[in-house]
Amino acid sequence: MRTARARVALMAAALMLLSACGQPEYTYVRDRDGTTYFKVPSSFAQLNARPIDLYLSGTQPGSLAEAERARRVWSVAFDQSAEPDVTHLLGSADPFLYATVHQLTDEQRDSVSLDQLRDFLFPVTERVRQLYEARAAASGRQPLFSGFEEISDQVLTLDRGARGVRVRFNYRIGTEIQTFDHTAILDEQGDTVSVMLIGCQAICFRARAAEFDKIADSFRLLRLPG
Repeated sequence: MRTARARVALMAAALMLLSACGQPEYTYVRDRDGTTYFKVPSSFAQLNARPIDLYLSGTQPGSLAEAERARRVWSVAFDQSAEPDVTHLLGSADPFLYATVHQLTDEQRDSVSLDQLRDFLFPVTERVRQLYEARAAASGRQPLFSGFEEISDQVLTLDRGARGVRVRFNYRIGTEIQTFDHTAILDEQGDTVSVMLIGCQAICFRARAAEFDKIADSFRLLRLPG
């Protein structure tokens, strides 16, 4: 009996081990060219990021501008909601992640600054926030983003001359305050900008800030051979 029980216990332990091995803790992500890397918990569902790209860029589906942008831009989105949806980028009680890598044009390469890295997705610096508010007022519409609050702003000095910023901030969107963690990196050649944005409602972000730090800390440039 003791031998039989021992065998059952060993089999149960083996099955638990196999089950654990079949459920990786993280999804490991690289961009299209394999130069930007990060990992996200496997509980996040991957989404088609194209609607977000169209929203952020203002380009029309099927246009030449969109085709050119698709050639130069790689993007991915992840949502931890029970009902994943790209609209959760702008408001969700659950974490949402958007990452993008842009191959810069000659004109863009000549003008990239740390402030432009801060404003790469949303208005963050005072100058761009004022422009955003002025355009909203001129259009007669209420701005989607209001009540900006800066939480932290860190300049990143990286290997081989790459540089970047990591900014954490609040915005009121609708009736809720959303917290965003934005990391943007310009590679040492000045050719690409890699961006990661993590967001959820402020109460969610405060409770899970340490988890989001691990995700953001995994966001880095890779050095390919050659």
